[in-house]
Amino acid sequence: MISNWLASALARRNIHYGWVMVAVTFLAALISAGTVGAPGVFIVPLQKEFGWSTAEISSALSIRFILFGLMAPFAAALMNRYGLRNVTLAAQLIVVSGLLASLAMTQIWQLILLWGVVIGIGTGMTALVLGATIATRWFVARRGLVIGMLTASVATGQLAFLPLLATITERYGWRVALGLVCVMLGVAAFAVLMVMRDRPSDVGLRPFGDEGTAPLPAPPPANAPIMAAALGTLRDSSKSSVFWILFATFFVCGASTNGLVQVHLIPMCLDYGIPQVQAASLLAAMGIFDFFGTIISGWLSDRFDNRKLLFWYYGLRGLSLLYLPYSDFTFYGLSLFAMFYGLDWIATVPPTVRLTAQRFGAERANLVFGWIFAGHQLGAGAAAFGAGLSRTLYASYLPAFFIAGALCVIAALSVLAISRPQPKVAPEAAKPVAA
Repeated sequence: MISNWLASALARRNIHYGWVMVAVTFLAALISAGTVGAPGVFIVPLQKEFGWSTAEISSALSIRFILFGLMAPFAAALMNRYGLRNVTLAAQLIVVSGLLASLAMTQIWQLILLWGVVIGIGTGMTALVLGATIATRWFVARRGLVIGMLTASVATGQLAFLPLLATITERYGWRVALGLVCVMLGVAAFAVLMVMRDRPSDVGLRPFGDEGTAPLPAPPPANAPIMAAALGTLRDSSKSSVFWILFATFFVCGASTNGLVQVHLIPMCLDYGIPQVQAASLLAAMGIFDFFGTIISGWLSDRFDNRKLLFWYYGLRGLSLLYLPYSDFTFYGLSLFAMFYGLDWIATVPPTVRLTAQRFGAERANLVFGWIFAGHQLGAGAAAFGAGLSRTLYASYLPAFFIAGALCVIAALSVLAISRPQPKVAPEAAKPVAA
């Protein structure tokens, strides 16, 4: 097989196959995330062609965000049972099918079904859980850095393609832009088919950074029903206050990023006379800053207290959102916002994943993080609909931005309630000393 040959060739050059897994997952997540971010470009064209209101379109995007999150714990269970490659390919097929079918839609219920339900389920089958699974299975050392890289691919993908899609939409229509997204998904699917594997043992390796010589334990049996595995993890983890703090703060994370800025910043810029392509370029600039900010966050999470990192991330994000309405939407003001907000766009993920793995164990980390990520997308769904409703009722997005900024400040304070992890005591040290 190609993967075994490639693993052997890389081993001769002292390159671990885990980095190939990172590369192919980065590509797949980057393009899949572009699918999630694309509808922000299409809101105004859909309004002009079909006469749908912002609130109606936002309702479909809200459903997509919620399903994107609610699928995460079940996606982790599916990956544990059927393998990373099979689940990733199935997810990409579902997304492409939904996008192709939406090229012929004419009614709002079709938008809700295809962009809300079908694409929500398809993108949710991988989401951030795929990156968390790769990091915890394939890496012992550099785990935080890997999480940062793969998280950066998700957030950057949601933003980086927007100027291209906005330009194509403006010149040729939204259907041509959507067709390009389908082609890119096909390229990613081919790469996944060729090189993605489930565990290091599949190519005769130990996880990167594992210098042990004892045989690796067999992976735990994954024959439990998918619902039982996912819901059982929720039952067990929900007994911990750490789980609920991470869930609540990640709810705020989703509300203040994907649901608000990703979906509604372009339409809000249009309200202030900023052209769509220029507004999309602003989001792309955020994606560039986020790419570096999230990787740096992964590096920092390997070295510093993850609770304090989250405190600073949420606090600075809240201040940047509260600042935006006072930027006067000038080039200088928006550039300053793009830089500070972009660096912090999704830097919260590496420390959140590390805290999850520390408190709930590496083997169950993807399942527990799946539920925490569900909170992220519930927040995104609430903000996507709430901001659209604010625009429809009050002709302004500003109330939604003020609320999101205040919630981020509350999240920054809440995360400090997580206790420090207790150091493990060696069995010998635990024995009483003889008199």
